[in-house]
Amino acid sequence: MGRLAWPLRPLPDGRGEVWRWDLRTVAELPAARAVLRSRLGSVSYPRDPEDNAAERLVLAFDELASNALRHGLSPVVATVVAGSGGWLLDVSDRDPESMPAPAVDRDPAQGGLGLYLVARLAVAHGWYVDADCKHVWACLPTATDQRMPVLHHG
Repeated sequence: MGRLAWPLRPLPDGRGEVWRWDLRTVAELPAARAVLRSRLGSVSYPRDPEDNAAERLVLAFDELASNALRHGLSPVVATVVAGSGGWLLDVSDRDPESMPAPAVDRDPAQGGLGLYLVARLAVAHGWYVDADCKHVWACLPTATDQRMPVLHHG
């Protein structure tokens, strides 16, 4: 598998409903995923029962949050901003010195491929440091056949 660059890129300006979780341990993730699924259902996602965009968001949420909990420093804050046409997922931890690093030359059975997976699910992704926090983010469309424009930063 080729090396995927997880770009140093500032967070796009998201607008919409904001959902936030303060996480301290990996054991809290199942409950957080359940709440996320419930909130998605309350705003009628998925709109089409055949569309798996909501599950893609839940998967990306789980991957980024579990990476932060395993490799970053607590507290971890996972935020989902529901906007028109897509979701912005931002996960922060207190380890601004370590950048997100996709696994290279590792047997997939050993794990460590979450950043590759999130990059494939997202239409844009990146990370940045703000004060004493590292933020890793991804933008995901609200429908699997929907394409959001790629965000360019100048």
